[in-house]
Amino acid sequence: MVTGNLFHSKKNSWPPEEYVSRNTLQLFNFDSAAPPKQAWRRRLNSHANILKEFSVTFMEAIQMVRLGIRLWSYVREEASHGRKAPIDPFTRESCKPSASQGVPLGGMGSGSISRGFRGEFRQWQIVPGTCNISPVMANQFSIFISRDGGNKKYASVLAPGQHEGLGKTSDEGISSWGWNLNGQHSTYHALFPRAWTIYDGEPDPDLKVSCRQISPFVPHDYRDSSLPSAVFVYTLVNTGKERAKVSLLFTWANSIGGISHFSGDHVNEPFMTAKGNPPVTFAVAASETQNVNVTILPCFGLTEGSFITARKMWGKMMQDGQFDRENFNIGPSMPSSPGETLCAAVSASAWVEPYGKCTIAFALAWSSPKIKFSKGSSYYRRYTKFYGTSERAAVDLVHDALTNYKHWEEEIEKWQSPILEDIRLPEWYKFTLFNELYFLVAGGTVWIDSSSPSADVKSDQDPPIKVESKNIKVAEAEMNCRHSTGFEHTSTSGCNSSTGVGLKQNGNSTIPRKKRSSKHFSHHLKTEDQLDGNEDVGRFLYLEGVEYIMWCTYDVHFYASFALLELFPKIELNIQRDFAKAVLSEDGRKVKFLAEGNYGIRKVRGAVPHDLGTHDPWNEMNAYNIHDTSKWKDLNSKFVLQVYRDFAATGDMAFGIEVWPAVRTAMEYMEQFDRDDDGLIENDGFPDQTYDAWTVHGVSAYCGCLWLAALQAAAAMAQRLGDKFFAETCKTKFFSAKSEFEKKLWNGSYFNYDSGSSSNSKSIQADQLAGQWYTSSSGLGPIFDEFKTRSSLQKIFDFNVMKIKGGRMGAVNGMHPNGNVDESCMQSREIWTGVTYAVAANMLLAGMEEEAFTTAEGIFIAGWSEEGFGYWFQTPEGWTTDGHYRSLIYMRPLAIWSMQWALSPPKAIIEAPKINMMDRIVISPATFSLSLPETRVRKIANKTACFGNSSLQCTC
Repeated sequence: MVTGNLFHSKKNSWPPEEYVSRNTLQLFNFDSAAPPKQAWRRRLNSHANILKEFSVTFMEAIQMVRLGIRLWSYVREEASHGRKAPIDPFTRESCKPSASQGVPLGGMGSGSISRGFRGEFRQWQIVPGTCNISPVMANQFSIFISRDGGNKKYASVLAPGQHEGLGKTSDEGISSWGWNLNGQHSTYHALFPRAWTIYDGEPDPDLKVSCRQISPFVPHDYRDSSLPSAVFVYTLVNTGKERAKVSLLFTWANSIGGISHFSGDHVNEPFMTAKGNPPVTFAVAASETQNVNVTILPCFGLTEGSFITARKMWGKMMQDGQFDRENFNIGPSMPSSPGETLCAAVSASAWVEPYGKCTIAFALAWSSPKIKFSKGSSYYRRYTKFYGTSERAAVDLVHDALTNYKHWEEEIEKWQSPILEDIRLPEWYKFTLFNELYFLVAGGTVWIDSSSPSADVKSDQDPPIKVESKNIKVAEAEMNCRHSTGFEHTSTSGCNSSTGVGLKQNGNSTIPRKKRSSKHFSHHLKTEDQLDGNEDVGRFLYLEGVEYIMWCTYDVHFYASFALLELFPKIELNIQRDFAKAVLSEDGRKVKFLAEGNYGIRKVRGAVPHDLGTHDPWNEMNAYNIHDTSKWKDLNSKFVLQVYRDFAATGDMAFGIEVWPAVRTAMEYMEQFDRDDDGLIENDGFPDQTYDAWTVHGVSAYCGCLWLAALQAAAAMAQRLGDKFFAETCKTKFFSAKSEFEKKLWNGSYFNYDSGSSSNSKSIQADQLAGQWYTSSSGLGPIFDEFKTRSSLQKIFDFNVMKIKGGRMGAVNGMHPNGNVDESCMQSREIWTGVTYAVAANMLLAGMEEEAFTTAEGIFIAGWSEEGFGYWFQTPEGWTTDGHYRSLIYMRPLAIWSMQWALSPPKAIIEAPKINMMDRIVISPATFSLSLPETRVRKIANKTACFGNSSLQCTC
């Protein structure tokens, strides 16, 4: 628990009045149109600098030359099979990453599209494991304003300035549009999962425009949070003396990012058939009300040969402010040729009276119901449970988004308000806490309906459930909407596709079988999640990072998992169940490990896998092949610690009993690494832990502390499950191991990096108390006395944090006691964002609030602030002391939620039973081993039957 007197930082407080005039904010003070008081902000004319990637030093390159050669060979071999290697440092995107990111669109696990803070749609991750970072510049919102009988007109794309690659204004493509927005008086405000763009008199000085972007990321809602849709609500305020006709235009290209729109054979038509890979259908719509008129243009092209070109489309909007109503009856377009792009447009027009207001809502949805991994397995996405498996579900998704977005906003505000209104917390922390959650949408997440392949789940022909349209009319009446009008069109992930555009006007919509209930929740674990234990929430995957394509990398999930446990605990428990089953499995296929060039088997029984795989997740694990992770010393301890924390936090006894055989097996497996029978594991002289370039010798602070914590957690879990013998065995081993750990590593002020004799053995490792962090987060007693804990954390703060640019960059991983950065390898000299957040959480748990927020604020300053390096909404694994990144869009920074966990732990953690590790019985040396008698193992495992069917098969 932390004290009530939190450090309150006045720094990095970004009041909206510094970006938007106070008068404009007052005009938008209704219907959530105004940006929130706490948000990440940018002016639209801000420069989006190219990001700088790290490089290895000459000595590091010499050390890794053999690994580099083997890795290069492996990358080429995978490419020859049409697969991308999970780690490929040799292939680079043609579009260099820049400081241009913003809040991504959509829910979790159904593919994502990011939207830059200046308005461009980019960072496409529709196909699992594939990320196209280039923006599709035809996808835009534009505005057309006419006053004084047409004598005063304004028209502009709502994105600032010219962009590289647009071409000449004389072209027939999008360069002919009006790119007239300067962006000087336009600002972006981000508070995930929403974002606001305020156009304060641009392009019309007398028209104030707010665009509110909303995605269905709703904690504890396992239905809507899976939906691939987003809503854009425009609020118009006319401050002039003349009425204004305002037309908003939403254009969309038939593309899934990259250069897919140039592949040819694309058609916008009512129906579609897929050729090869699973198709993707997009739908765009706008709400038509009494005051808002909606028209569409189903197809236009970007080249001179198109029947309707982008130039002609723009000219039509300039002249009339709308399209012809007859367009609703247009049939399918002709197939596109290679190099030709098909686009479509939706326009919504309204008259805004002098000093009047108007609201116009657009929605975007995409449907890619089936995902297919490259080694064959296919699954249906989670949202198909509610919308069926037809690609045309996009029509229903976009319709329901326009109907339900106000409900999403209500639930989002209920969730966020307690934190945003907590005056104890620094302003920068509040919005960074929420904005780091971007990764659960943009981190390549996959959420499937069932563990069965798609062919076994349901037929593609299964019809969605239909209801009478009168039910939909009632829902639409609540938002003053007669109907939604729009189009759909489809792409596939291959080079060839047949795609379609169809109209949706007052049609029936798909309604889920289970009636939605409105849940009121705070930022704590919810009772609903615990009580409805039989609800199938599917299976969930997320990448280590978009550059490290491995699903659910476990040593990193150790840090990130606090976010899922806090917001979607059922998903978190299912991930642990997947790893529990993996612990008890073995895969004897031979694998070459690239660091040393030796061979081993893919998965050893008893070892926690590094990841759930890349090309066939759940079925072919351990895609990581740099080292043999069955010899790593942190994974098994991390599994035991996570399982106990989740067990204690949720109080789910059935879960505890179900995964217990795997916990016991994981603990038994680690005994082989206790070389001298003192109860303490030793490292083996290579990087055998998450710092996989940082060699460890003998006993290490990181792995040793994790092991001590795992012994404590295993003892507590065994005691709660009624296995007193195993609990006492763990306590006895803990007593011996702790004594040896302190004897070998404690130097009077901190724990040495390791017990070896290398030049960095006495380094100050920022992550040295990771085990203590987890036991405190799980409601267990401290591993070390208060003096050792606070002394170590103070040393980390004074050296690893404050000696790096005055604490303005985060905590460097390694620091020599003389105040110089440990440069023994590239990772020791890096600042890891997620580790810094974890260290800050540990400081909070130790009552060091000011040091904690100063430490974490360094990540904000370097990564998110205007004076930083531009890593917002793409937080990397880490950066060097000069700000050069490694591995953008990375999982570990979700560890900021461990800070919130420390600040407001769940009631179950506060009241968790405490186990006195020193209150032990005498166990003879013959029974000192963690291995249990066979009968006792079966007795514990058989308890699972009392809680229904178990997905674990315990082999005894």
